[in-house]
Amino acid sequence: MKSHNLFRTHLKKKCTAAALGLVMVFTMGATSVSADSKMDAVISKTIGVSYKTGGTSTSGFDCSGFTKYVFKSIGLTLPRTSKAQYSIGTPVSKSNLRAGDLVFFNTLGNGVSHVGIYVGNGKFAQSSSSKGVNISSLSQAYWANRYVGAKRVMSTTAYQAVAYD
Repeated sequence: MKSHNLFRTHLKKKCTAAALGLVMVFTMGATSVSADSKMDAVISKTIGVSYKTGGTSTSGFDCSGFTKYVFKSIGLTLPRTSKAQYSIGTPVSKSNLRAGDLVFFNTLGNGVSHVGIYVGNGKFAQSSSSKGVNISSLSQAYWANRYVGAKRVMSTTAYQAVAYD
């Protein structure tokens, strides 16, 4: 019985991850990571991966491990921590975000402590401690109240090669 429940739980997580991936693909607009982009392919494959403190692989990610993994998968290098990632790139206003920009949050009350990847339509991909890798809305109260800013870490050439269809 216990084995059967574990299997059902695992199957439910896989189905949820697949559904989230499909929702992500079908709800993104022209200014987002497209379904055919390299970045979208990497993000889609990680939806549903669990959160793991210090995690940097598909066996579990923390927030900056997730962003570092995605960017490494498309041939770009990021520093390891959210604070270090916030120290690079060019600041970009919320109204000028494009797919692939890093978005930063203060979740611990002491400056930048969380990072995600903007995917378009006011949404970002992230690894959260409560949900693992998922797509969240910047306008959701929790994230809106903790938003610090965004950084563009890809050149236009890199963006066109990996995040734009």
